[in-house]
Amino acid sequence: MPDAPQEERILILAPTGRDAVLACQVLSQAGLSSFACADEKALYDEVQAGAGAVILADEALHPWTLQALTQMIEAQPPWSDLPLIVFTRSGDTSETILASLGPISNATILERPVRVNTLLSSVQAALRARRRQYEVRDLLQRQAEADRRKDEFLALLGHELRNPLAAIRNSLWVLDAAGSNGEQDVRQREVIDRQTRHLVRMVDDLLDVSRVTLGKIILKHQVVDLKEALDRCLNELGMAALAASHGLTLDVRSEPALVDGDPVRLEQVICNLIQNAIKYTPRGGRIEVSVAPEEGQGAVRVCDSGVGISPEMLRKIFEPFTQVESSRTRSEGGLGLGLPLVRSLIEMHGGTVEASSQGPGCGSEFVVRLPLRKADGTAQQAPPRKPAGKSGTWPRVRIPGDANRVLQVLVVEDNQDGRESLRELLEIWGHRVEIAENGFQGVEKALALQPDVALIDIGLPGMDGNEVARQIRAAFGTDHMSLIAMTGYGQPDDRRRALQAGFDTYLVKPVDPAYLSRLLDETKPRVSSPL
Repeated sequence: MPDAPQEERILILAPTGRDAVLACQVLSQAGLSSFACADEKALYDEVQAGAGAVILADEALHPWTLQALTQMIEAQPPWSDLPLIVFTRSGDTSETILASLGPISNATILERPVRVNTLLSSVQAALRARRRQYEVRDLLQRQAEADRRKDEFLALLGHELRNPLAAIRNSLWVLDAAGSNGEQDVRQREVIDRQTRHLVRMVDDLLDVSRVTLGKIILKHQVVDLKEALDRCLNELGMAALAASHGLTLDVRSEPALVDGDPVRLEQVICNLIQNAIKYTPRGGRIEVSVAPEEGQGAVRVCDSGVGISPEMLRKIFEPFTQVESSRTRSEGGLGLGLPLVRSLIEMHGGTVEASSQGPGCGSEFVVRLPLRKADGTAQQAPPRKPAGKSGTWPRVRIPGDANRVLQVLVVEDNQDGRESLRELLEIWGHRVEIAENGFQGVEKALALQPDVALIDIGLPGMDGNEVARQIRAAFGTDHMSLIAMTGYGQPDDRRRALQAGFDTYLVKPVDPAYLSRLLDETKPRVSSPL
């Protein structure tokens, strides 16, 4: 049957007698495609090419054939359950074969002599089941393709949103350094800064929830002191300053609590819970944060005097896109992704998170519990870290230029506002700056000017930032200048490719200017340069 689909062929393994020939004739007369296999190897090869069902004669079921058949069945993809139809002699043979194949396969036993109608009905039933399996396979393929496209869209969305956020944040710092210090001007700049950080957080949550759902977040485990993680959230990542700007009283009590986890993700969890408390607590309210060992677990508690949660909402507060009803009237309601992300990250650490509230207007409490790690004298504490350039916020301070720390900086950025705002910011800090609008210009100017530092966007037209880094490294090696990637792409694979291309540091936009300044402070200027 040359017109029949390859995947609906009936494969036959009957090495003795005329069973194979007769079966092929019967199936052909019924309009079904069939193929007689010479041995188990031929059967295996044909199954890989496509099969709707397999007909086996018990004479073919030698021990080595059963072993090969078992391996073939176990190697099937999850959607597949290839139907087997086995011709047997009556008596003990049927029971033996059923005992061997039944537990591991979708097997139908037909005792000889087999009536034609019985054979055809068994084959038709097997093909119907197989077609359903193909439908499941096609559905899984469509879902995988949809997930791939969604992942690509979210990566592009993150890039497109982070570029303008980077320009806004850079411009805000330029205004801080060069603008008016009047009360109204300062207040408006604080509003812009606060709302920009809020937008950054929503973008990060959106992308992180997608990566958790797809299983693309990999934890980097080490010993983490939850007390130190809380301190970093409050001070280096700006949660204490954020609470103060909202007119809230923040009460902190913490004790050392060692756990095994990813410090970046645990800080993300703690910051998310504190930000939630700040967002839903009216001005003049109170937030209590504590870290302490409790019954073999490290407990992080965040309690607020805010809007509270109704009993109905408590049951679904950790579901994606869920909002507390009263949050709909608030300007900072968010996307409803922060708490689902918290739960996913904590469960990945083997911990739990709970929410409790006495009801609307009575505040709420969130408790994270993680298994404690006993100190054995060999565990290394994680050193204090600088906040990542993703959504960390240093306390807002002005950074004066230092004549003894002047760097020659090349900025390679195709976004005009981002490029110009970054140049102005770097010049205010006292550095000398050259700019390039695309990758080709970036390589040309890097080779000619040999700057101390090159800040390079990844998503450049024509030649991307990774290729720019590769060409610079090919010309000068790894120690001649510092290469810093500043990009809107934040996927782990993006980071890996950039570091492999030769970048020293990978920063996701919008980079906090204070962090960038500290990073540049660690860069030693070259003794001489033609710039």
